[in-house]
Order: sequence, then structure tokens, then C-alpha cells
Amino acid sequence: MLFKKTAAILAPMKILGIETSCDETGVALYDSERGLTGQALFSQIDLHATYGGVVPELASRDHVRRLLPLVKEVLEQAQCAPTDIDAVAYTAGPGLAGALLVGACSARALAFGWGVPAQAVHHMEGHLLAPLLEEGGPDFPFVALLVSGGHTQLLEATSLGDYALLGESLDDAAGEAFDKAAKMMGLPYPGGPRVAEMALQGNPERFRFPRPMVDRPGLDMSFSGLKTFCLNTINACKGEGDLAEQDCADICYAFEEAVVETLLIKCRRAMEQTGLKTLVMAGGVSANKKLRARLEEALGKKGVRVFYPRPEYCTDNGAMIAFAGALRLMAGDQQKDLAVSVRPRWPLAELSVPSA
Repeated sequence: MLFKKTAAILAPMKILGIETSCDETGVALYDSERGLTGQALFSQIDLHATYGGVVPELASRDHVRRLLPLVKEVLEQAQCAPTDIDAVAYTAGPGLAGALLVGACSARALAFGWGVPAQAVHHMEGHLLAPLLEEGGPDFPFVALLVSGGHTQLLEATSLGDYALLGESLDDAAGEAFDKAAKMMGLPYPGGPRVAEMALQGNPERFRFPRPMVDRPGLDMSFSGLKTFCLNTINACKGEGDLAEQDCADICYAFEEAVVETLLIKCRRAMEQTGLKTLVMAGGVSANKKLRARLEEALGKKGVRVFYPRPEYCTDNGAMIAFAGALRLMAGDQQKDLAVSVRPRWPLAELSVPSA
């Protein structure tokens, strides 16, 4: 027998989760009876800030340095020995190839050494399921808005692994557009939180940016044109000099407003199209306070409940990977070989429904 605990799928489980898809090293321990019992996260923001974005080689090397010390920290937090672990879940994609391989190889090695299964997890499924970590979280079915630096998608989630794509960004993801707009204005990395912070000081009457593709039917989105409009506005304000702080704040307000309203319009259409009354929002941009407030206000009037994770679970983290891995293992989805395989590009709709 390859693993010592393959028959315990329906028994209480302790799952170690490892997340290394991009620029954050996350580790967590999920107990199917007690919930999260330990978690740790190291962000590489300071490492990449000098370059204005993530440098893949530096990200991979830092994951190598940080991962095992974080595993040790989480086990100590949870007062858990390696012999107590029932499985190791890890992010297999999508993400940066080198970063994914660090997590996958480490998870496979730990699982082999401990004699337990290793479970590959889709990064975006982890985000999608993160709101279910909370007490009183949503139940299937629901519409999911996954909005991050790499993805902007609307999906109909019928059950674990059964996700139908309703619409997506045809170019830049919303989070990517935020980061690029911030860089144009000279704001530090990561750009999304900086734009939201500057927008608080902006004049709402000065600029109005376009709402891309809202005048067309369907649920697809586009943010590259909005980014170009932002650049043209910046250049018009700068003239021959530097961008004034108030100009920057006014542009940030208009940019954030355009992204938020575009997402709101598309979400409202998705709810009408599916007839569902639950919206789950996840991913890094789901931490945006204006987006949360607008969705709750507008959709609440139509009887729709909006769920999203707490801020620390919006960004990449080990907790969502441990939880997603636990759900799949308990549903009977288990890889039985030792192959190390990652998928830097991995459509969420290609996931299968677990079958016991």
C-alpha cells in the first residue's frame, strides 16, 4: 500500500496546506473537526517592491528559504506532530511555474516521508471556497466572482468541482489593471491597496472613466481599455511636469469607481441570468471595501446575499489550500501516485467533481 491512511477519508482529518503560487508563502493546518488550528504567511512584497512587480526567479528562491520553517512554525502552533498529519495539500496551479514546483516538490516529499497522501489543489478553487471557512458561510449552489491580480471570472458553482464559466475578462484581470494604473502614477507596489487608499481623497466630480463592455450583452469583461484611458488622463494632468498629489487622488477615485461599477453590473446580470440568490466573492481584489459595500447594497435590494472571506483570506494563503484539499479528500478525490505535476495555466472549469 502506497499510503498508510488511505482508508480514513471519511474519518476526522488533519490537512497541512501549502501555498506557493506567486509571491506569498502560506502554510496552514486544517482539522476537519476543529477548523484551522495553525497558520503562517510570509509576504514577499518588500522583496519585489524595488522592481514594481513580481520577479519569478526571486519568488521561487524565497519560497525555498521560507517554506520549511513555516511548516515547523504551524505544527508548533497547532501542537501537532508529523505523525498526526493525515494528508498534505498544495497548490498545483495556476501560478508561476517555478514557485509552484517549490510547493509541489516540498509537499510531495513531506507526504512521502510521513506516509500520507498529497493532494493537488487548484489555486482559484481555494479562493472560491475560502468564504466557506467562515462560520455561517454559504452553501452550494452560488454565483462566484473570482477577482484577483491574475483572474477576473464569474462562475456558477453547483457543487464541489462543478463550476460553469459565465464570463471573464478578455484581457487584463481587474487586480492587474489596478497594479498597472498604480505604477503609471508612481505609486508603490502592490498597487491595488494604494489606489484604494488614494481614492479616499479624490474628487468624485472631476473625472468619469468608461465602464468597459457594460453596454454589450453577456458577462465578459475587459479592463485594458480602462487602463489606456487612465494613462491618457495621467499624461493630460502631468503636461510637462510631475503628477500632482490631488490629480493622482482624483484619478484613483475615477479608476476605482469604474472597476467597481463594472463588476457590480456584471454580477447583477449573473444573478438575474442564473436565478440564484447567493454571491460569493473571493480573490485579492475582494478585499476592496468599496466593492464589498456596493455589492452588498445593490444586490441586497434584490434579495441576494453576498459572502466574502475575511481580509487575511482574500490574498494567497495556506488556509484556503488546506481547506480545499480537505474537502476534496473527504469527497473521495485522491491522487494515488507520486508524480510531481504543476499547471501554470489551468482553467477552473476543467476541474472534475470528486467521486468517492
